[in-house]
Amino acid sequence: MDKKIKWGIIGLGRIAKLFAEDLRLVEDAELVAVASSSMERSKLFAKEFGNPRAYSSYKELFNDANVDVVYIATLHHTHCQFSIEAMNHKKHVLCEKPIAISQEEAKQMVEASIRNKVFFMEAFWSRFNPSIVKIKELVSQGKIGKLRYINAEFTFYKLDDDPQSRSLNVDLAGGSLLDMGVYPIFLSYLLLGKPKEILARSQFHKTGAEIQTSILFQYENAQSILYSGFANNTDMKAKICGEKGEIFITPNWHETQGFQTIVGGDSQFYELPTKGKGFTHEIDEVHECIRNEKNESSRWSHQNSVELIGIVDKIRLNSGIKFPFEV
Repeated sequence: MDKKIKWGIIGLGRIAKLFAEDLRLVEDAELVAVASSSMERSKLFAKEFGNPRAYSSYKELFNDANVDVVYIATLHHTHCQFSIEAMNHKKHVLCEKPIAISQEEAKQMVEASIRNKVFFMEAFWSRFNPSIVKIKELVSQGKIGKLRYINAEFTFYKLDDDPQSRSLNVDLAGGSLLDMGVYPIFLSYLLLGKPKEILARSQFHKTGAEIQTSILFQYENAQSILYSGFANNTDMKAKICGEKGEIFITPNWHETQGFQTIVGGDSQFYELPTKGKGFTHEIDEVHECIRNEKNESSRWSHQNSVELIGIVDKIRLNSGIKFPFEV
């Protein structure tokens, strides 16, 4: 492989733009191709980011022999299809979260990675955020004692969006849970693992899209209270409580630049800024895994992604979230 790892991006929306901006900050990364269903959009995106090759179909990019790895930033319900297609073309894949809309789809994606002997990872960028990495380390070391409680939320007011938009259109797997709820679920899963029991309730928009979901995870000796919503804004903080102390993650917690610990009355603030927006850290992980010929990351593994979306499946079943295209 050349000194630089060569990237292609499909699905050229807001997240793709943020990702491409951070890709510029990674020395051994090069954006060589972009693709959209609109050639005009593809050319405009390419012009903004150093004029990589612009394609009007994803298949053209998958067939580009110069592309090593594809970042998939398309709509949620297309992640499985396009990830597998890219891997069948022997491309490594970083697929935007959520990995898919169901655990069954996630398993198919993992199987494609193993079958084609290519690297595959869900782009759960928060897992590689320096603060989240440090928090997991401190919790594992017993800094705040045995974990008892986690509270995390992820909200943005979106009820003014076009009803046919990605957020509110059930035909596009719209709703707050897959878009935002996966973040609080991730935090609880990362620190406490799979819950023993899940309770969840949702509110729905007139389009049928879920717009508020409250979740309770029951563990052997702990609980998590989690929330996602399009119907309101919150302070976007997160709190982790143990028997000896607490950790407060500063907003917006999923992309935080630091956190505070309070143990025995003593307060300490950890300032851990991200490089760029924060996508750089997951990009570094992808590069390291590809260079070491791994098909998954040990820090956010295939199993982690499959288990996380499996939890989401149970929440959806519990709260009545279903999409028209599902059998």
